[in-house]
Amino acid sequence: MRLTTKGRYAVTAMLDLALHNDQGPISLADISNRQGISLSYLEQLFARLRKRGLVLSTRGPGGGYTLSRPPGDVAIADVISAVDEKVDTTRCGGTVDCQNSQRCLTHDLWSDLSRQIYDFLANITLADVMQRKGVREVAARQDREVARSSAPSRSSAGTALSAARESVE
Repeated sequence: MRLTTKGRYAVTAMLDLALHNDQGPISLADISNRQGISLSYLEQLFARLRKRGLVLSTRGPGGGYTLSRPPGDVAIADVISAVDEKVDTTRCGGTVDCQNSQRCLTHDLWSDLSRQIYDFLANITLADVMQRKGVREVAARQDREVARSSAPSRSSAGTALSAARESVE
């Protein structure tokens, strides 16, 4: 099956955005920190997602991205298609030239499987995935980890306080 990193990362980023949708615009840096996806890669993905109308962008301080419609109205297949991904299990990529420039023996089988996978993803929305217990647990863990890593440690806070006192004296 040809679902590359691009499609997987797009779905992951959109799911992260959906999970945090009630917090207003979400920065790509926040998604990057939670999901471990490079910021530059997210910028490329979100340019495509915005062009396809799946997200809205807000500029300026406090800016970021929001979903353009409710999570229940965004199918996973739409996200994958928006970043120019195809779900294709054929060896030829659907061009029907699998074997010596002709259809191979199992082309129709793999083509049918591709349609089944696409139909499956077309019938699952971001809201459906958000409701899964495991997804909520992972999201909560990621939020805790990011909060923990962004909070100043006692030793660094104490060092900063000591340095501030010394500069005043």
